[in-house]
Formats: sequence, C-alpha cells, structure tokens
Amino acid sequence: MLPDRVENVTTSQPTGLLTDQYELTMVQAALADGTADRLCTFEVFARRLPGGRRYGVVAGIPRVLEAITDFRFDDAALAHLEPILDASTLGFLADFAFDGDVDGYPEGELYFPGSPVLSVTGTFASCVVLETLVLSILNHDCAIATAAARMASAAGDRVLIEMGSRRTHEDAAVAAARAAYLAGFTATSNLEAGRRYGVPTTGTAAHAFTLVHATEADAFASQVASLGVGTTLLVDTYDITQGIATAVSVAGPELGAIRIDSGDLGVMARAARSQLDQLGATGTKIVLSGDLDEYAIAALRGDPVDVYGVGTSVVTGSGYPTASMVYKLVEVDGRPVAKRSSQKQTNGGRKSALRRHKTTGTATEEVIFLAADEPPAQAVTDRVVPTPLMRGGTPVPGLPSLSDAREVLARAMVTLPWEGLSLAKGDPAIPTTMPA
Repeated sequence: MLPDRVENVTTSQPTGLLTDQYELTMVQAALADGTADRLCTFEVFARRLPGGRRYGVVAGIPRVLEAITDFRFDDAALAHLEPILDASTLGFLADFAFDGDVDGYPEGELYFPGSPVLSVTGTFASCVVLETLVLSILNHDCAIATAAARMASAAGDRVLIEMGSRRTHEDAAVAAARAAYLAGFTATSNLEAGRRYGVPTTGTAAHAFTLVHATEADAFASQVASLGVGTTLLVDTYDITQGIATAVSVAGPELGAIRIDSGDLGVMARAARSQLDQLGATGTKIVLSGDLDEYAIAALRGDPVDVYGVGTSVVTGSGYPTASMVYKLVEVDGRPVAKRSSQKQTNGGRKSALRRHKTTGTATEEVIFLAADEPPAQAVTDRVVPTPLMRGGTPVPGLPSLSDAREVLARAMVTLPWEGLSLAKGDPAIPTTMPA
C-alpha cells in the first residue's frame, strides 16, 4: 500500500565546501574591488535538451533550497580555506548566509531549451558562490527525472521499480531514487530514500540467496516462510522453466510474483505467463529486470509484464547523466548583461516564462519574457510558469511536497503534443520564443 502523501524530509549539514575554488576566489576579488555588493540575477537554463529529447523534467528544487539554506562555512571549512583566501574573505564567509530571492519552475514541471528554470537574485558575492552547488543538484536530478519520465511514459500503467543503487555513487543513489519516484516510478530498493524522502521501498532476494541453499526449492521455501506467499521469487538462477515450476510448487498458486533477470525478456515473459497459467497461478505477476531502459520497456509493451525493475539506465540518465544546465549572470543593478560568444550566447535580463496551450489543453509554445515587463497577452488556457521559491534567504511556505510534484508532472505530461512523447530523437515538443 502506497502512502497517500509523501513529504520531503530534510537532513541539514553545512554545504559551503560543495563548490569550486574559483567561486570563492571571485568573491575575494569582488570584495577587494567593490563589486561584491552589486545587485545581480543569475539564471539556470539549458541551451538544448540532451540527446534530442523532446522535454525535460524539473527535479531537485527542494534539495536546492535546502542546500542554499545550509550554505555555511564552519570552523573546519574556514581552516581548510586559510591557505587559499585572505583574511577579509574568510571573515565574509564566516558570517555568510544567503539572504536573496529565488524564483523558478515548480518541481515536476516540464522545461524546454531556454526555460528560466531558476533565477537567483542577490548581491554578486552571495549569488556567485551558489553556482556549483545549484548546478550539481539540478543537472543530476533533472537528468534522472527526465529519463525516468520517458520510462514511465513507455511503461503506461505498469509498475516501475528503481533498483540502481549499486550502479552509482551512494549519495547519488538516494537522489536518483527520489527523482525517479517523482517521475512516476512506484518504489525504490534504496532504504535511505525511503527514510529521507518517504519513497516506498521494496525488495526480496538476489541470486546469492538461492546459491547459498542446497537447492532452489530450499531457498524458495525459506523466503516464503519469512516473507509469505505474496513474495517475489527469482526464478532464473538455474533453469527458468524449472524455477517457475519449483516456485509454484513451494508457494502454491497464490504466489505473489516471479522475477526474471536475464535472457530474451519478451520471450521469457510470454513463456512464463503461459506456464504460470497452466499451473493455476493465474494471479502471479511477472517482474522483469536486467538492462532495461525506455526503449526496452517500449519494446515489451505487448508482452505480459506486470512490473519493470530498472537499474543502471535510470540512475545514469539513460545515457545522459547531466541535464546540461548552466548558471549565468543575466542582470546587474537592473541592467541586462549577456555573454555574446558565438558558441555560448545568453540572453540578458531576469526572465519569466508563459506557457501557451490550445483550448484542449495541449501545450503549443514556451514564451520567455523579461520579468520586469508585463506578461504577453494571455488566453485563459495560458499560464506563467515560474513561482517564488525563496524570499530573503527563506524558502516560501507551502511549496509542493514530493507527492504534489508527482501530480504536477502527471498533469504536465498530458499537455504534451503526441509527437512530444516520442522516444526518438527530434525537436523539443514545443518551441521556445525568446524576448527580442
């Protein structure tokens, strides 16, 4: 049984050193030349969607806000920085607490090239030090959530379990489980994600459990005795056909599920369904795992699969482990500034975005406009996407929970044009219009 509502649980610790050295050396120079206190806005956006994908999913917003709130330098951090920074800068960092404003897309919202996913406003010194921290979270979480959303779209109403903790860094595994759940996965194998974020957890046994017993039947009997007949038995340690027969013989026709982790999964699923039905285990579900990604899931759409277990591909962004987002200075003292490199251009000015829709609810365009201006003329079906996230260094009350974000994404996915749901490489689902 899944919880009705999953809340975000925070774990606070200083995050000041989760940054690059050049962020702090810039602060030192800015303090010396007087530019540190200039009012600035930095913007997070992606110039393009990795891999020709049609949309991106915003994930990690609560993690960003928590990390900004906890961006401090304790005595140990300051001692580490003494050989690098001068006394004035160390004094500034000792008293540092971000006191600016953050606006951005709600977690679970879709984004497209140029979308102002996050705007950070404050003094130059207080904003520039956040670049590495903000990007490390958003680039990871958005990449995972986007891959997971593609998998959820391919799976339809079938259950998805995230089980990739052994294929990534231990901390990344927790964040990946959260992002996958946001994007439509039902559960994770990662217990810390369950404790920290309330993500439902699941798991039974690996091949090692079968191998440690004298026989497969002994292993199955032990698991059933411990976990009940509703458990999932892994049937491909030896011969799958015999494994299924043994599983039903031990647990009876009320066996909850079998899991297959190898072989031609479509062929195996069809054969397993036929065998289970012949054995009277018509209600026993089939769980498939083993190198699944969105393309493999889509290929299995016509096969009798009840649950997909996805590991490596989801925790690595299915080939694109970063969302390719950047953090760029776009405004200084109310004046738009922009980088004009031919390869890496940016548009100046703090921006907002209006998403246009047909009367049927289908999204048609992402209209970017200067936040200082009035929004473009709106139809009743249009809406401004960014919302206040932090004011004066304090998160805005009532921000969406993880459960809310799942609902935000579910609603947003319905607005995509049909071609926007394609797994094939192509143009973004909707065009982005930038201010003149």
